[in-house]
Amino acid sequence: MAEALRVGIAGLGTVGASVARVLRDKAAELTRQCGREVVVTAVSARDPKRDRGVDLGAAKWFDDPVRMAQTAEIDVFVELIGGDEGPPHSSVKAALDAGRHVVTANKALLAKHGVALAETAEKKGVLLNYEAAVAGGIPVIKTMREAMAGNSVTRVFGILNGTCNYILTRMEAEGLSFDDCLKDAQRLGYAEADPTFDIEGHDTAHKLSILTSLAFGTRIAANDIYMEGISNISQADIRAAGDLGYRIKLLGVAQRTESGIEQRVHPTMVPTASVIAQVHGVTNAVAIETDILGELLLSGPGAGGNATASAVVGDIADIAKSRPGFQHGPVFGLPAKELRPYKKAQMRSHAGGYFIRLTVHDRIGVFAAIAKRMADNEISLESIVQHAAGPDTALQKTVILVTHETTEAAVRKAVDGITRDDHLTDKPQVIRIERAE
Repeated sequence: MAEALRVGIAGLGTVGASVARVLRDKAAELTRQCGREVVVTAVSARDPKRDRGVDLGAAKWFDDPVRMAQTAEIDVFVELIGGDEGPPHSSVKAALDAGRHVVTANKALLAKHGVALAETAEKKGVLLNYEAAVAGGIPVIKTMREAMAGNSVTRVFGILNGTCNYILTRMEAEGLSFDDCLKDAQRLGYAEADPTFDIEGHDTAHKLSILTSLAFGTRIAANDIYMEGISNISQADIRAAGDLGYRIKLLGVAQRTESGIEQRVHPTMVPTASVIAQVHGVTNAVAIETDILGELLLSGPGAGGNATASAVVGDIADIAKSRPGFQHGPVFGLPAKELRPYKKAQMRSHAGGYFIRLTVHDRIGVFAAIAKRMADNEISLESIVQHAAGPDTALQKTVILVTHETTEAAVRKAVDGITRDDHLTDKPQVIRIERAE
């Protein structure tokens, strides 16, 4: 049997402790599967005295993760600290420079430094594995990187943030407000004390940028993603979506167009009969559309200690199964130096149309003014519905418009015009309607 694979874990929070526990509890099974033992020989975290529910007494403690990354006492450096600068970046870089394999769950780090780190890994002939960085326990990275050879991807989209999906699910199922659902998510540990990163779309954007690179062979471009969060979604939107046969989800979407690659994160109305609409709670889902395979949907636990630990341990096991002299595949599907510069797509028509909700003064001429603004911007309307804004708002009306195919620029220009006309009593709501079979 080959020598044991020595693992160093940096970061012993929920995920790090779960990884250590799985490696301990599943030691015999992993040895049989990998043909060698997998042993935690080093750990690093802020507080050495904290009880993490797993015995780490046999592992050497390092206060500095960079020192642990450089030590000859490990073969694999597992980074579970989080963050895109400081110790996470410097320790991963140090591990790769020292010829150590790296496993990380850090999507923010990869979104910012992934290509440079990939170049180092490929130069040193070591693995940089990151299955846990996108969609938790769903094996989407391995699927795209290894199982889809020969396929040309045309679009990848999905629900990539469990916090947002949980909130939207509760809002629809129980008629609760966004704020009430967010507080409940925080109480249950699904949302951070400061939930901005999740609810405003940043987490989804980081994950999407990684999928975009894998799908289209481009350099990661997390800063070129159009992004909206879900904090402005109201019960009025949830109810209107249901009446129209849709359900609201926060989607990350990347697709190839004639002018480049389009990347966007925003609340989206999807048909209630579509598969993606049936993904509830903290579950994640990723759909991949290709020329050979057609559409593949992967769904499963997207967050939490066990789901993320499962992906991390899977990455460690892949390294344990490799042998000296084995030629490792590229980190992002293509050699890092061959990844093309990201070319942002030009603004184009959106095939699914738009949902527009306007709360307006109940007075003569409002409907005509709205229709004129739409016509001036060459927007064709599929439907227009008017009803009272509520029992305490007798002087207001809610107008719901559903457009045919049009451009984002045209919709925004029309809505800005309606706002300047002083017809609105509240902020307008604009939500894309997505093709999601």
